[in-house]
Amino acid sequence: MPKKLNIGVVFGGRSAEHEVSLMSAKSIVAAMDKEKYQVHLIGITHQGKWLYADSSQNALEYKTVDEQNLTSTSIDYANASGTLINNTTADKNAVLANLDVIFPVLHGPYGEDGTIQGLFELSNLAYVGCGVASSAIAMDKALAKQAFKAAGLLQMDYLIFKYATFCADANAVIEQIETQFNYPVFIKPANMGSSVGITKAHNQSELSTGLSHAFEFDNKIIIEASAENCAEVECAILGLDQPRASAVGEILAGKEFYDYETKYLDNKSETIIPAKLPQSVMDAVKAAALSAFDAIDGSGLSRVDFFVNRDNHKIYINEVNTMPGFTPISMYSKLWAASGVEYSQLIDQLIELALVRHAQKTRLCNQLA
Repeated sequence: MPKKLNIGVVFGGRSAEHEVSLMSAKSIVAAMDKEKYQVHLIGITHQGKWLYADSSQNALEYKTVDEQNLTSTSIDYANASGTLINNTTADKNAVLANLDVIFPVLHGPYGEDGTIQGLFELSNLAYVGCGVASSAIAMDKALAKQAFKAAGLLQMDYLIFKYATFCADANAVIEQIETQFNYPVFIKPANMGSSVGITKAHNQSELSTGLSHAFEFDNKIIIEASAENCAEVECAILGLDQPRASAVGEILAGKEFYDYETKYLDNKSETIIPAKLPQSVMDAVKAAALSAFDAIDGSGLSRVDFFVNRDNHKIYINEVNTMPGFTPISMYSKLWAASGVEYSQLIDQLIELALVRHAQKTRLCNQLA
């Protein structure tokens, strides 16, 4: 029997998407083939503390990592090693696991933004998903917009503001927005996912409130023209050098826009796969999704979100999510299921892609040694 791969599944984290991460990780671990993989659970608290759990501790049955009494751990990056070590006083530096691949099921800052990917690079450890630069670019919506522009992808009009500018003269910021845009507009933190911190403003009062709210989550925000009379569609990407695009799905939000509550809490949203669009338009969406993935130098996986005008079928890119929600009912996995790749197969392929990319990097390191 082939040796099992030791897979470290990382979840939780310091972002506002901590709880969503546990939901995704629980589904992934449940679907992993235990004949192929020895799973090691690594939870990160809201404060950034790393904790280790073995398979008997039910660490994914909780809403947060913070409420659990688990073993303090860290990766031995100082020795360029994927070894998980014990940080408790009684067993200081004892080996908890030697990892082959790490699956960072983390959404938002400190998990999806290149930060933890850099740690895995230092640790010489294969990991699922996009690399440091692509994760950082996709997470920062302002930077991503520059990459999409360079790739020739259409976008809604937007402005970018930093917190210091807003603090210096909030009225001037509001005036600039109202000069450039008609209401409604969207206000978005530049570095959040799952629609956290996003509001839609229909007047000056809502704009003022929305600006203050967005700046609670990031020091840089984006004001974006509302994509009126548009279908909201998504396409999943899987692969490395020759990535594939999934079927195209459409989101029916169930309220004015697809916010955090609609995505995860109230079950009012609906998904249609394939989207109710002409085949030629869906083919164009797939091509645009692959172009966006290439623009950020993506690898492994991403979900690419678009707006499609219902009248003229112009396609506007919204964003790339490098670690999208990953339960069986999340859009990423549903899109691949509709394209013939079931959930457990998807996990297998992502782990294999992580190993292939790591082998490619190891080859380069060996040449330079």
